[in-house]
Amino acid sequence: MVKIFKYLKRKEWLMALVCLIFIVAQVWLDLKSPEYMAEITVLVQTPGSAMSDIRLAGGKMLLCTLGSLAAAVIVGFFAARIAATFSRDLRSLLFNRVESFSMEEINRFSTDSLITRSTNDITQIQMLVTMGLMIVVKAPITAVWAIVKIAGKGAEWTLTTGAAIVVLVVTISLIAIFVVPKFRKMQALTDNINRVTRENLTGLRVIRAYNAEGYQEEKFERANDELTATHLFTGRAMAIMMPVMTVILSGLSLAIYWIGAYLIDAARMTDKLTLFSDMVVFSSYAVQVILSFMMLIVIFVMLPRAGVSAKRINEVLETAPTILDGSETESPRGIRGEVTFNHVSFKYPDAADYALKDVSFTVRRGETIAFIGSTGSGKSTLINLVPRFFDATEGEVLIDGLNVREYTQEALHNKIGYVPQKAVLFRGTVSSNVAYGDNGGSGFSDEDVKRAVRIAQGADFVEGMEGGYGANIAQGGANVSGGQKQRLAIARAVCRKPEIYIFDDSFSALDYKTDRILRSALKKETAGVTGMIVAQRIGTILDADRIVVLDEGRVVGQGKHKDLLRTCAVYKQIAMSQLSEEDLLHA
Repeated sequence: MVKIFKYLKRKEWLMALVCLIFIVAQVWLDLKSPEYMAEITVLVQTPGSAMSDIRLAGGKMLLCTLGSLAAAVIVGFFAARIAATFSRDLRSLLFNRVESFSMEEINRFSTDSLITRSTNDITQIQMLVTMGLMIVVKAPITAVWAIVKIAGKGAEWTLTTGAAIVVLVVTISLIAIFVVPKFRKMQALTDNINRVTRENLTGLRVIRAYNAEGYQEEKFERANDELTATHLFTGRAMAIMMPVMTVILSGLSLAIYWIGAYLIDAARMTDKLTLFSDMVVFSSYAVQVILSFMMLIVIFVMLPRAGVSAKRINEVLETAPTILDGSETESPRGIRGEVTFNHVSFKYPDAADYALKDVSFTVRRGETIAFIGSTGSGKSTLINLVPRFFDATEGEVLIDGLNVREYTQEALHNKIGYVPQKAVLFRGTVSSNVAYGDNGGSGFSDEDVKRAVRIAQGADFVEGMEGGYGANIAQGGANVSGGQKQRLAIARAVCRKPEIYIFDDSFSALDYKTDRILRSALKKETAGVTGMIVAQRIGTILDADRIVVLDEGRVVGQGKHKDLLRTCAVYKQIAMSQLSEEDLLHA
């Protein structure tokens, strides 16, 4: 838990120091009031006391109360400010760290867990910081100071207060044994219900298509019931605790007055007034001690959840990214658009077998290379090594003659126009999605956007939308079709004017006619740019300069379409499954 506070900035530590000063002032004022109360008690009981003296003592007591209120307001202001800025900084740190993660780290934590850590867990820390500064610091200072004040004012009263504190400690121990583990479990259950909810929302069409609403509801109810049961257990424990605390507090006050009554009754007349005054002061201080312990119990309840949250946040912040920046921004060899795989092998973390084994090829500027193979043959894995979504386990991937590990990630990505297997659009407009990203700070004009959309064969449907290039795009592109999403994703890559295009099965949602026209326009408008295409359809890659055939992570054939039909059995099998012999001969 303490480790999380190393992210507090100097300004926040200074504000915490100011809080401490006002907390000490508040405690001093709170503990000063009973002294004036005792003075008033003595004045009232003493014959011939002047009313002005009583009013003066009462005025001082009122000033202490108002001063304590002002100090409490100031402490609350600074505590809330520290907690809010600290949580803001933690969210930024988490977001930036997650952005630097490779897919390996993302998969290790899971998306649902990362979202929970960025929201719910940070909220727990924020609440603890706010309450901690207002209570955790104040409670022990108050308790110790009050005990010092009442020391020597009556052994019977001291023993009674000690007994009340023992009962409180036993209560805290019971909470620690039975309730704290449930608080720890609560964060994992929150992750689980987020996962189930996210699955339900993202897979809604499939759920409805398979009439699986009942199954999903049952799945959600199980997760919901488990979380609810844990909340109920902790809530009931806290509900029992508060009346117990009230009984202890009221019982202590009753015991002090009951003992005081016996002591006063047995005392000499000259000592009765002093005993009565001590009883009033002791009662006030004893209540302060018990209230301090009660405040600590409130924090003790919050601390387990916040501790688990802090641990989960630290896990993310202390995870070192496996993909580290190089130092180069350009290749010293002066080559552009050349990609080389030099005996590359790759194995996913914790996997037993290699996804790619000893892959070698070179594609030069202006050439188009295509990759084809059965599902699971390693096509997308191979493509993902170029922009360094993963790093090769063995061998090296070179761009422009320089190992991709030696480039800064920004420089490397600025060389690439990447279109993923599943088209991704962001909430905004058509223009903001096509002109997405920094691209080295060059920016894009309206003409660049229109040109890219035109090449991607999207001008007709974009200009037909309400608002045209300023038309709204919903989150995830939910308001456009699969083919339209793919064309906008392709337009986004074209708009960058990169050295290398990477198309990871990016034409699968297009009909054959649009596919052919789009590839023809790409070839014409982007001449001299290297293309790397992963495809399932033979028709998409017929005119590639070279086709690489993969089978179980190994290259089993390289060459043009006609050559591979003669020399590569795997390619011929794929081709025959998609096209007739007549179509193959015509192709």
